[in-house]
Amino acid sequence: MGLETFAGAHPSTNAARDVRTLPKAHLHLHFTGSMRHGTLLELAERDGIALPDSLVSGWPPQLSAADEKGWFRFQRLYDVARSVLRTEDDVRRLVREAAEDDAADGGGWLEIQVDPSGYAARFGGITAFLDLVLDATREAAAATGVGIAAVVAANRTRHPLDARTLARLAAQYAGRGVVGFGLSNDERRGTTTDFAPAFAIAGRAGLLLLPHGGELRGPEHVRTCLDALRPARLGHGVRSAEDPDLLARVVDAGIALEVCPVSNVSLGVYSDLSSVPVPTLLAAGATVALGSDDPLLFGSRLAGQYATMRAAHDLDDTALAGLARMSVQASAAPDDVRARLLRGIDDWLATPA
Repeated sequence: MGLETFAGAHPSTNAARDVRTLPKAHLHLHFTGSMRHGTLLELAERDGIALPDSLVSGWPPQLSAADEKGWFRFQRLYDVARSVLRTEDDVRRLVREAAEDDAADGGGWLEIQVDPSGYAARFGGITAFLDLVLDATREAAAATGVGIAAVVAANRTRHPLDARTLARLAAQYAGRGVVGFGLSNDERRGTTTDFAPAFAIAGRAGLLLLPHGGELRGPEHVRTCLDALRPARLGHGVRSAEDPDLLARVVDAGIALEVCPVSNVSLGVYSDLSSVPVPTLLAAGATVALGSDDPLLFGSRLAGQYATMRAAHDLDDTALAGLARMSVQASAAPDDVRARLLRGIDDWLATPA
């Protein structure tokens, strides 16, 4: 579908409805990065953890990952944030608050990405931690009405054998709260093809394959991800816009792109929000699902992604509804949740602003 038709049959209008009431799915949110800033400060104070100024008075931090040093600074902040999660109640609070924040932003389905390895030492191993996260998602879903599932993500800066271990873990929980398997961290590190065996394990279990690609590296890495990992969705994938033939391949394969505009700009991938190529992707017929990536570090949550794309590209409400519809259709949400959200999107668009 092209940009002029992707939103459906509703007549286009310039009216500006509240994006926070637009039902949507959230497909790209990292576990630690979902933490509220206030929660970070409170937990750090509780345990006497000294936070860098960029996470206190200078929040949100000024980040750039244009070079390896920039990514190292980003990762250091992420590791500091992870360190404040000390108890099971802390984990349950993080998940509940992520669900509450999505509910306030119109989110009805959330797929939260977690690497259990980062918490294994403190919480009794990767299996025990994943059990805790899944229990927390069930509690949060019941409390907020937001459907929640987990994506187990391997870290591409670790050995590929670690990824296989995580893929086997994810496979054990397929259909029991885990819907996908991902690969995250700096895509300029490691060799993507080395992770193909892990993705094969997850694929045989019926999990969605969801690697990061096409953000810090360009179209050539998107092509590698497609060839080696056979994704259902790509984390980011925005650099596909630089190669029309590649973008056509992405579209023909039905691979959704989890686009996170604010983080793209914050990390220096694009100079400003108007440079994020959402219109180019949509005009080519790509499925685009907007996500917030790491609100703790970038300062913008789910509805903010829709608001910024509306402002940067003059998208009308029909276009925004189309983006929300794509997020639902690209999700692993159960049929009843999917149908409810799609009805809600139609109702949002049919209601006068």
